[in-house]
Amino acid sequence: MKEIAKGIRYIGVDHTDLDLFESQYTVPEGMAYNSYLILDEKVAILDTADARKGEEWLKNLQEALEGREPDYLVIHHMEPDHSSLVGAVLEAHPAVTLVGSAMALKFLGQFLPGKTFPNTLVVKEGDSLPLGEHSLKFYAAPMVHWPEVMVSVDEATGILFSADAFGKFGALCKTAFWADEDPDWACEGRRYYFNICGKYGPQVQALLRKLSSASISLIAPLHGPVIRKDLGYFIGLYDTWSRYEPETEGIFVAYASIHGGTEAVALKVAEKLRALGCPKVAVSDLTRDDRAEAVEDAFRYGKMVLAACSYDAGLFTPAHDFLHSLQVKGYTRRKVALIENGSWAPSAGRVMKEMLGAMKDVEVVGDVVTIKSRYKEADGPALDALAQAILKA
Repeated sequence: MKEIAKGIRYIGVDHTDLDLFESQYTVPEGMAYNSYLILDEKVAILDTADARKGEEWLKNLQEALEGREPDYLVIHHMEPDHSSLVGAVLEAHPAVTLVGSAMALKFLGQFLPGKTFPNTLVVKEGDSLPLGEHSLKFYAAPMVHWPEVMVSVDEATGILFSADAFGKFGALCKTAFWADEDPDWACEGRRYYFNICGKYGPQVQALLRKLSSASISLIAPLHGPVIRKDLGYFIGLYDTWSRYEPETEGIFVAYASIHGGTEAVALKVAEKLRALGCPKVAVSDLTRDDRAEAVEDAFRYGKMVLAACSYDAGLFTPAHDFLHSLQVKGYTRRKVALIENGSWAPSAGRVMKEMLGAMKDVEVVGDVVTIKSRYKEADGPALDALAQAILKA
């Protein structure tokens, strides 16, 4: 339990032994499920936590309440890692009023079948929930990153309770409670954003516009550290990311190699780009490296070189899966150069061009370079031309 402002307590929990968040994203430092309590004339719980950490979270809640009864349970986001303990709260405090958007309260019946909810309060854009000195003003945030999401601003303190926005992977006990004390925030915050919210840039932009008129002093997300300093820096990152603007000048080289030949060519291209003065060259092995990090880097840089093998008259699976992930997450406004490898009937280039062609404003730069099994000196001029083309694009 930690007080983040007068009368506002952090009651969240860390999940340190979690291996996969949302059953797909590796989280070597675990995950935080943030939750908050406002003690005023009225008492409000702001979100719960994942049921797997239920006992610990309920203990935090009871200690923070100090014998008081909660009047409200505000549901900003109905995803189970934040709402699984609504039923447990109702069992312990049956008079509590559940507060959320109309869709959030509809979702309650889907996620908690058989439960009854005798006291509910539907809030919409612009509504306020007075608690005494504190008052929560609500802003609709549909598809950031579920349709029912609301965020709220405490008008007394300027604290933004941002739901999944401004979240980050990692348990707070392994990173930091405050974002300004976490040197890895941008890296893991970026991986979190593009893989969780990346598809919904226009909706994030809409929310940022709404919040621009609010006086925000602190950002309290549902995952990751609380942001208390340099808010302009963090909001600026979200603005860049949600506009799909490149964040860092450089080129991302991603490769999927079966027997090492494609890897050698990709690394040779990376060397050529560095020799040509490219300010930053990031490299990822799509067969072994975390795909979520590869997606993050693809969005971070404005240009990419993708090298992959032909496989079953198509594209080697790791490269296919990577491109599918980019398409799902809304990859756009980028330039890509392609290298294919095929010992006979090369097909990877065709499939990569087709998949990239289905993405909005993604330009394939130059000619596809075809390698037959292994790099040969005769391939040098084509690789030189490809490196020059993507660097100058």
